[in-house]
Amino acid sequence: MSPSATVIAARRTPVTTAGRALAAVGAADLAAPVLAALDADVARLLGAPGRSGATEVVLGNCRGPGGNVARVAALAAGLGEATPGLTVDRQCGSGLEAVRLGTLLAATGAADVVLAGGTESASLAPGGTAHRAPFAPPGADDPGMGEAADTVARERSVTRERQDAYAERSHARMLAARAAGAFDAELVPVGGVDRDDRPRPLAAGRLARLRPAFSPTGTVTAGNACGVSDGAAAVALVPDDARRRAGIPGLRILASAVTGGDPARPALAAAPAVRAVLATAGVPLGEVAVIEVTEAFAAQVLVFGDDLGLDPLGADAERVCPDGGAVALGHPWSASGALLVVRLFSRLVRRPAAGRYGIAACAIGGGQGLAVLTERVVR
Repeated sequence: MSPSATVIAARRTPVTTAGRALAAVGAADLAAPVLAALDADVARLLGAPGRSGATEVVLGNCRGPGGNVARVAALAAGLGEATPGLTVDRQCGSGLEAVRLGTLLAATGAADVVLAGGTESASLAPGGTAHRAPFAPPGADDPGMGEAADTVARERSVTRERQDAYAERSHARMLAARAAGAFDAELVPVGGVDRDDRPRPLAAGRLARLRPAFSPTGTVTAGNACGVSDGAAAVALVPDDARRRAGIPGLRILASAVTGGDPARPALAAAPAVRAVLATAGVPLGEVAVIEVTEAFAAQVLVFGDDLGLDPLGADAERVCPDGGAVALGHPWSASGALLVVRLFSRLVRRPAAGRYGIAACAIGGGQGLAVLTERVVR
């Protein structure tokens, strides 16, 4: 078997709505407690004397404050001056891209322990939450993500009723998972905040009364779209032979794929990346037990499912975002891709009855798709 890297620990902050509980906490300060918790987790798992020996920190961040957020967060976490940091930007796929790059570093022997993920303070984003950088060059069609989701929903006949039903499902599943303690082992409190603030009971009738958010005739509303949020998430990656020597379970990264598509229709970008990563690994979609995709919009997830022959409102409810997703939790942009890997770790490693293979996938502003295929390993 070729060298590979494995996630052996996964942590996240609570995810809170922009302008609320974590509004005063910057991106580096959101990430620092997550990195510190991972540092302690890895030290315990590998039997190190008090420290993980992290040799690289890679964090995604796309909306500020600028500079090398990963390095600042590593220092704030107490990892020591010898631990370097790298900040990457693939927009709302940045956190998953950081995991992808961290995998390459660990698998090739360039780093013994990599802490990788993403962090975003939407509350403190320069220019405010409504401002964004261009997804396409001047003169090209460059709609906002909401407008683009409306377009795809219309073109693909994704009804308002399906979108609202998916939103109700996302909140219900996240509330049930929280009540069952599914998030307890992954959460790291920040500033006294220890709970996600967005998931709430919803009724389809209530959702149906909401007006379109992006165009008068659209079907995307505030109820079936994600919330703009603050938060951070990261995982610890080590070479798989180090995991085997320690005799601990983990989530091995089998393959990853990045694809490009129409910048004006980013909702279509995730499915091609999933097809590509499955083809690379030679794993059929039917063998994948859990598929975590960023729920930026219910319409986006439903189109993703339609393109792959998945029905998250029916037969595949236990496979696609089974504990809910960003529609309920919120979307802290650069952290969201890493959150998907945290969810996979909790489903496949902390609760191993869920299955063997998992996929994390993002449809990214600008028309890019990113997918990572994982495998639960125990020996």
